[in-house]
Amino acid sequence: MKVYQGKSVYHGIAIGKIRILKKEKRNVVRSHVEDVEAEIRRKAAAVDESMQQLKQLYDKALQEVGESGAAIFDVHQMMLEDQDYQESIENMIRTQEVNAEYAVAVTSDNFAAMFEQMDDDYMKARAADVRDISERLISVLLEEKQDLDSKDDKEIVVAEDLSPSETVQMDKSRVQAFVTRFGSSNSHTAILARTMNIPALIGVDYTEDMDGKLAVVDGFQGIVIADPDEATLAGYRKKEAEEAEKRELLQTLKGKESVTKSGREIRLYANIGGISDLQAVMQNDAAGIGLFRSEFLYLEKSDYPTEDEQFQVYKSVAETMAGKKVIIRTLDIGADKQIGYFDLKKEENPAMGFRAIRICLKRPEIFKTQLRALYRASNYGNIAIMFPMIISVTEIRKIKEIVEEVKKELKEQGIPFKEVELGVMIETPAAVMVSEELAEEVDFFSIGTNDLTQYTLAIDRQNGELDEFYDSHHPAVLRMIRMVIENAHKKGIWAGICGELGADLTLTDTFLDMGIDELSVSPSCVLSIRKKIREHA
Repeated sequence: MKVYQGKSVYHGIAIGKIRILKKEKRNVVRSHVEDVEAEIRRKAAAVDESMQQLKQLYDKALQEVGESGAAIFDVHQMMLEDQDYQESIENMIRTQEVNAEYAVAVTSDNFAAMFEQMDDDYMKARAADVRDISERLISVLLEEKQDLDSKDDKEIVVAEDLSPSETVQMDKSRVQAFVTRFGSSNSHTAILARTMNIPALIGVDYTEDMDGKLAVVDGFQGIVIADPDEATLAGYRKKEAEEAEKRELLQTLKGKESVTKSGREIRLYANIGGISDLQAVMQNDAAGIGLFRSEFLYLEKSDYPTEDEQFQVYKSVAETMAGKKVIIRTLDIGADKQIGYFDLKKEENPAMGFRAIRICLKRPEIFKTQLRALYRASNYGNIAIMFPMIISVTEIRKIKEIVEEVKKELKEQGIPFKEVELGVMIETPAAVMVSEELAEEVDFFSIGTNDLTQYTLAIDRQNGELDEFYDSHHPAVLRMIRMVIENAHKKGIWAGICGELGADLTLTDTFLDMGIDELSVSPSCVLSIRKKIREHA
């Protein structure tokens, strides 16, 4: 029996045979080509085939993990078609008269190195993406086949790292857990594990001799136990059964109210990234949508989504939710979410830079297009709108002026709409400190605990080196949350939480004692939070 320590990115217990996903160290050989134009045509055919594969992966991911999980394959298609990337490959083929595989491999190394040297964390992460699309292109050129089929009924997938392409192609009915040597808590693998509701560990310094052995993954303690002894295995089989029983018991809470023992009803909503996530919302019986991340509409496009494109999406969500509350957050890009066609300047500190509402107020034409689409969709359901990264009353008043302009235009054009609730995300210490004044301007608060923690503690939440200092339970963070709730109630508006802390079961009682009105969490967390609410005095 051997224990390997790692970091848990999703909890749970899994038992199965270890399968180490070995990636062959491909040695792309440089060779001379006589007909460079024929080689470029061969490269173009491989690009077409790779694009078809990525489209198929997008469709598969859409069905299995929803729109937000599938969006990476749209990004990969855009990167594969990138003019600079393609010109670099073709130029090398022509000027050096080399084979396409070699030109792709060299271009991949050059572009990945360029991304890795950038200060922005989002752009650094693109290095892995350019390698992924290049590996796909080389595989097509070499006519290789990937073997990602599961070998056992229940298996634990272990790898150096896992690309989006690899995780989506796996047989999800057999995979019990993901374990990687590298990666981060925000990686595609971690997101997929949370969606699949299976444990996942990163930072595990595994050894090759564990391949094929029976193992236990403990996502609560962040450990892998290879070749467990009988007593250990029996103990974990009992825990695994208890976890399964808990999940079954949670299903009995469907249709029940999210009400404390004292009779206080809590709005229990779900966070989503797109239409495809609505199925999970329905399956887990959320009372509404507390955070619709509208930026995914922009991330999935190669150009600004039109008013009609946005309207159709918002209308569809509103109609599907059939009168239940749908809170849509306006465009929140910048920082770790960059979009090429926005042409944002490189910043030394993008997390504190030109992002979210600041972009909308500086580029009102983009903002007004989204607001028009939102107000048009309001006629088809119960839509509310909230604005991210607010730091002042001045911003809110400017937003309301633009809202009035949009409503006036719609009235003049005879386009029907409803009056909607307007709210702000409280995710900066500044917003906390002026929350009493902000409460006089809006209908509700939604506390974004991820950014609030980051800004309060002065810790970049994308920086894995600072994980030991990042404490979302820090007294300062909890006091700020309490202050926001109290100031909201003082002015007669409601307050909710839509950040990761909303799903933290160790804090549910604390938030309820503070007087929180709403909790919005990942769809898979809804029933466990409902159970906790119903047990609260």
